[in-house]
Amino acid sequence: MSKELPRPKNGRRWWYLLLIIPFLGTLFPQLYNAMTPTIGGVPFFYWYQLLWVIITGLLTIFVYYVSR
Repeated sequence: MSKELPRPKNGRRWWYLLLIIPFLGTLFPQLYNAMTPTIGGVPFFYWYQLLWVIITGLLTIFVYYVSR
């Protein structure tokens, strides 16, 4: 027989809402479609998105450990 896994407590589910932040940060490219400022010659449009990749990874790790 298979055992049911325990369901997370209601308080733990709120942490998943943090995963919406990266989505909202990149939702409208019109807001960050710019050449300046540059970092190391990389236009803002590209480094802004790369920054969100890093933030999303860190946020995912945080939510994983908090919701365990």
